[in-house]
Amino acid sequence: MSCSSPMEERVFQARKEAEEIGFISLYTPEEVDTYFQKSGTTFVLVNSICGCAGGNARPAADAALCTDFRPDHLVTVFAGQQKEATERAREYFEGYPPSSPSFALMKDGKCVGMVGRDEIEGFYPVQIAEKLQTLFETHCEQL
Repeated sequence: MSCSSPMEERVFQARKEAEEIGFISLYTPEEVDTYFQKSGTTFVLVNSICGCAGGNARPAADAALCTDFRPDHLVTVFAGQQKEATERAREYFEGYPPSSPSFALMKDGKCVGMVGRDEIEGFYPVQIAEKLQTLFETHCEQL
């Protein structure tokens, strides 16, 4: 018999989906600083348990990575769960309002592009993936 709540199960599943794609979950502000300050490109998923995260954002992230231009690092913070890590991540997204789910592309410690909830909710995963791939083609190295 499981002692976890339905919410814990949903969070676990949402995190697992991102990790299966290849994202590393960041739990602390220190982990965020470490990954966001790496050289090269870092693709950030601000994950959530909302319907547009599961139905649109995570499938779009998976599809977007099917390209010859790929970020060097894949990381995720979970809005509403690892609050301090999420807040630290958002400090790097200068000029962009907080949004979840959302994607950011970091290059050498600076945010070079963002796809917020307003560009996720109501769009098909393939449309979102195309936006992300455009960011990758502009800022990432070709494999």
